Amino acid sequence: MNWIEVHIDTRPDRLDDLCARLEAAGVTGLVIDDEADFKDFLENNHQYWDYVDDELLREKKGLCRVTFYLSDDAEGEKQLRDAEALLADFPASRLTRSAVQDADWENNWKQFYKPMEIAERLLVIPQWEQSESKGRVELRLNPGLTFGTGSHATTRLCLQALDKHIRGGERVLDLGCGSGILSIAALLLGAKEAFACDIDDKCVDVAYENAAINGIGRDRYTVRWGNVVTDRALQAEFGGAYDVVVANIVADVIMGISPQVRPFLKAGGLFLCSGIIDDRADEVAACLRRDGWDIAETRQSEGWFSFLCR
Repeated sequence: MNWIEVHIDTRPDRLDDLCARLEAAGVTGLVIDDEADFKDFLENNHQYWDYVDDELLREKKGLCRVTFYLSDDAEGEKQLRDAEALLADFPASRLTRSAVQDADWENNWKQFYKPMEIAERLLVIPQWEQSESKGRVELRLNPGLTFGTGSHATTRLCLQALDKHIRGGERVLDLGCGSGILSIAALLLGAKEAFACDIDDKCVDVAYENAAINGIGRDRYTVRWGNVVTDRALQAEFGGAYDVVVANIVADVIMGISPQVRPFLKAGGLFLCSGIIDDRADEVAACLRRDGWDIAETRQSEGWFSFLCR
């Protein structure tokens, strides 16, 4: 079945009236994209973002968007005409439409995720792909709804560093683990054990599933939901004396946890941080140095930086 995707942009002060009129006309399933919600997200969720495109800010300024879907048939066209007629009472509003075909949304994204050779040893392969490893260490993933496929530059920068520094027997702590890609890669490269955590509870199941795909059991891999930097119970469970702590997050969070990472490391251990956009690389580097870190290696790719600290 095909659908008509409809967007109506309107002023915030007319939003409630517009929605009430649409619902009275039989249009249901309204999705509201409110400028106030967008601003609230930016102000109160810095752990999830580090850069906002100027075009997106301009698009959101002074407008709210109502989105709904109509069947692409006579009934849907009638509802669309009714919605267009309503806009006579909303002169500052604008309606746009587009055709949408039914699709397997859950699986279509997989066509863009292909095997990737990373650094000297790693080969990252989606679970559903067949590939010749050519002697490389295979890391198979089903990323699900969490961050971490290896395709983003920040993840690749971390994998390159792990490929170089994991030589066998290490203990690894993964802060903000997402799909588990970094800690699982470390285990496959020879680390003895890894502990991981994320503030997104979905990551626990996804990381464990990816570990199982790669033959890694819970005797070597522990994943928890929470913030190990602030949660005393989690700190006690994870302990310390790690050879490597890795955090692929965002600049503000890295600067926030920088002074708190040292107790997790053994003497001479490494702190690998990534997710740092180029505009903030100098700021993060200065913060790390103020907190007593020596930046031993700097990597950059596609406008992103990672730092390996001692």
